[in-house]
Amino acid sequence: MAQLWGGRFQKKTDDLVYEFNASIGFDKTFFHEDIMGSRVHVKMLSQQGIISSEDMEKILAGLDSIEKDVDEGRLEITSEYEDIHSFVEANLIDRIGEPGKKLHTGRSRNDQVALDMRLYTRSQVDYTKEQLKSLLEVILRIMKDNLDTIMPGFTHLQKAQPITLSHHMGAYFEMFRRDVDRMTDIRERMNYCPLGSGALAGTTYPLDRYYTAKELGFDGPCNNSMDGVSDRDYLIEYLSALSTVMMHLSRFSEEVIIWNSNEYNFVEIDDSFSTGSSIMPQKKNPDIAELVRGKTGRVYGALMSLLTTMKGIPLAYNKDMQEDKELAFDAMRTTNGCIQLFTGMLKTMTFNEEVMYKSANKGFTNATDAADYLVGKGIAFRDAHSIIGEIVLYCIDKGIAIDDMSIEELKNICPAFEDDIYDAISMETCVNKRLTKGACSKESMIEAITKCKEYLESLD
Repeated sequence: MAQLWGGRFQKKTDDLVYEFNASIGFDKTFFHEDIMGSRVHVKMLSQQGIISSEDMEKILAGLDSIEKDVDEGRLEITSEYEDIHSFVEANLIDRIGEPGKKLHTGRSRNDQVALDMRLYTRSQVDYTKEQLKSLLEVILRIMKDNLDTIMPGFTHLQKAQPITLSHHMGAYFEMFRRDVDRMTDIRERMNYCPLGSGALAGTTYPLDRYYTAKELGFDGPCNNSMDGVSDRDYLIEYLSALSTVMMHLSRFSEEVIIWNSNEYNFVEIDDSFSTGSSIMPQKKNPDIAELVRGKTGRVYGALMSLLTTMKGIPLAYNKDMQEDKELAFDAMRTTNGCIQLFTGMLKTMTFNEEVMYKSANKGFTNATDAADYLVGKGIAFRDAHSIIGEIVLYCIDKGIAIDDMSIEELKNICPAFEDDIYDAISMETCVNKRLTKGACSKESMIEAITKCKEYLESLD
């Protein structure tokens, strides 16, 4: 058992207690962040005259050798050590002797782990943002390619009004754009350095916290040492943002699953992102979409777990906070993996444009436009709504669309109809006369696509 404490203890830690208390099994995830923080800390100690430059050089060389040996498989991080901090420090002392014992000067495991977790989370926030940017690029490409691809828009899973696939994808662009912006906000708010907070009260050593913050890429040190070691707001914010990302992915996945069904047949998922059945040879299953939908609850669980852990913790650090890691790491891996897989599936997906058009054309999606046509002829909207409802019933009985009715049939129900009704309720007219900002017309979507392109370029 390699521990960084024990002087005031007379008995050996019970094996079960040690195992229960240890965190090496999961905090080894931020091994590189621990090394990074230690390098900057020891440089600052030397700069401030707290340790000699000779000791600094030996410590830095020892840290380099440990990192290299771990990366190349010559040194294994094992459960012999209580946590990643004791692994690094014990191996450092073994390699360079007495100078290695000076590494921890002016530092506590409390501010050390707070730093490691913040550094790791920050890198994951950046990675999630990059993954979302890649997804947005795929969505934008589909938007550009499908300005004229007409499909039904739905409410209550019932056909409502005709839109374009470009417009439908634009809705998801907006969702994931907000997710990217959340990552930017979280990074800005979390980018303050807890190193130098000590256990909770700061330290008597003349540390230069501004130096360590700058060297580690932070905007400055945390303002309060107690908050520095006990804050996990940034992680809660990130898990909340990841939960929202997964909610968006799950909604999109649900649509892909529906569109992929035989009844809809709007999309064809590429073979490389599908699986088959062990017993039914005709099956081609949307497993990626289903798994993304299923894993959403897993990420929600991580958020709820951390919120529950933090809700009753008094200042400052408490061991409960060790529970911030396992589920959080899993949520990060899960979400980033889901974004990457969903992006690949979407990028290789084929859209059945003709099927989409026919579905819009046969679903009375132009009924609202027919009512608007009558309003243009001087009929009050509420009366027009009733007249078109009667026409829909007539068409259902006959098994036809409104467009299939003859002008005589239409006039028999309402004399205000003229021959121009057919152009007024064509799918193309229904879509392209909607010119308000954010609407589905080609003109509106070209403007929207330009804005989306500018947004993506601003992220570079």
